[in-house]
Amino acid sequence: MTGGTPAGTIRRRGRYAELDQQPWIRCRSCPALLYRKRLRRNLDVCPECGDHRRLDAPERIAQLVDRDTFRPLPGPAVQVDPIGFVDSVPYPQRLAAARAETGLAEAVLCGTATLGGHGLVLAVMDFRFLGGSLGSVTGELITRAAEHALANRLPLLLVTASGGARMQEGVLALMQMATISQAIAALREAGLLTVSLVTDPTYGGVAASFATCTDIVLAETGSRLGFAGPRVIRETIRQTLPPDFQTTDFLLRHGQVDMVVQRRALRARLRWLLAAVASTPDRPSGTAAAPDPERPTGVLPPPDPDDLGDAWRIVRSARHAGRPTTLDYLATAFDGFVELHGDRLGVDCAAVVAGLARLGDHYVAVVGHQKGHQPRELRARNFGMASPAGYRKAIRVMRLAANLGLPVVTLIDTPGAYPGVEAEQQGQAAAIAESILAMTGLPTPVVAVIIGEGGSGGALALAVADRVLMLRNAVYSVISPEGCAAILWHDRAAVPRAADALRLTAPDLLRLGVADEIVAEPPGGAHRDPVGAARSLRRALLENLGPLLDVPAGELVRRRRRRFRRYGGAASVLRAEAGPE
Repeated sequence: MTGGTPAGTIRRRGRYAELDQQPWIRCRSCPALLYRKRLRRNLDVCPECGDHRRLDAPERIAQLVDRDTFRPLPGPAVQVDPIGFVDSVPYPQRLAAARAETGLAEAVLCGTATLGGHGLVLAVMDFRFLGGSLGSVTGELITRAAEHALANRLPLLLVTASGGARMQEGVLALMQMATISQAIAALREAGLLTVSLVTDPTYGGVAASFATCTDIVLAETGSRLGFAGPRVIRETIRQTLPPDFQTTDFLLRHGQVDMVVQRRALRARLRWLLAAVASTPDRPSGTAAAPDPERPTGVLPPPDPDDLGDAWRIVRSARHAGRPTTLDYLATAFDGFVELHGDRLGVDCAAVVAGLARLGDHYVAVVGHQKGHQPRELRARNFGMASPAGYRKAIRVMRLAANLGLPVVTLIDTPGAYPGVEAEQQGQAAAIAESILAMTGLPTPVVAVIIGEGGSGGALALAVADRVLMLRNAVYSVISPEGCAAILWHDRAAVPRAADALRLTAPDLLRLGVADEIVAEPPGGAHRDPVGAARSLRRALLENLGPLLDVPAGELVRRRRRRFRRYGGAASVLRAEAGPE
């Protein structure tokens, strides 16, 4: 066998074959005695407690890909023993025993297949084979799979189940971490989707390389992921571990994985992700384009008399607890959404929601502040005030979108970035600065919408866009009216006056050239008719996104930078040269 075998053609041998012949099996997590055929029909998930039993590589492939589409990739039919390793038995004997018991040549099966009709390359590890350890041949097979994906411009799916690098091959096993990682880097540089599906268990060198360096990291329910296993930690540094240490709940809470998916939902979730990248058109990459449609801002139209003295009312409307949030709009204005969690550095900020969505015929990345409606949710979401981890998550998803050729939509509704001690310790200012910097150079269309409050730098961090839209009762300001009144008037009663003076309403921002369009709201505000507000937002997004898709990436970046160059002193010069209104 060389490198991969169609699912279903490998006969289980030894003790594995004996287990298959037993009609009943006891669940490892509950007292249930399960009829094996019933367990198989339920994808080897206990129907009583939900425990996800381990799958071997052929079983995993059979569950995930379209029937009879898996084709193995050729691989090296070699036996590697680079350092002549011997423990209780010589390493070649261990390899022979593993091959006899599993029917596999190595700890991974690699091949091509379709999933939901979408082509892909996959490499699926098998924990039965020496604990799924990463050796030289395993690394070679996975690397060749990645290279095949690159040559044929196909997405790559890696399914991990491993105890880490293979000790019997010494430092050469360690080198496979870098070999595979650089193959994944080549795919990412080429704009091809890479996905890892973490299954139980995934540890050591596999966890610290290709399991976690892909574009998207999914974890199957019940999996464990970590660099060092619990036993190693207890025996080396004698540290007491929390009960849920390295579980999927732990990983999601600490921003290590994008999502946790039950086995029965894995195929559908992967199909959605593959459809998103399959729909991406080849956009022009040069700089030539149609004339810049940006309107001049040298002469500003006069303010609408109906808006004078009304700013404070609009501020209160923007803050209304019933006003639709990012998640509300994702459920009503869009046609599907897959949330991606975490900054991959230890935190998942609940104040920022990010992921991939479908909007009509387009797949887009969406990043938005999330406040909530009820007091409990508002507290859990930190009232929409993002931590540094929230902005790092936003940057990660926006860069993923640009890499895959997907447009970016941001929905902004925040009183400002979180100002707490922890945020300052974690580099809040630098996180905002990095988000602004990243957005200035994103080589993909960006449409930002102020849906509620646009509070200072915390809002701008998601609003460096090609088109900036504002809902009619949204606001966008350098400071809150309360903050302005306290600093300049020293009087809370001056808050309405400060709101007027700040020129923070949608008509004000349209006149100043900061906003490009006002999105109408239903009578009385978006909170009175959330469905109507969602229809207006959807229409505005489609109308503004369409023309940007035809603009070459280099031209998009040039226009975006020119847009922000015209503000401040440059805008003042333009107004002065234009003369009095």
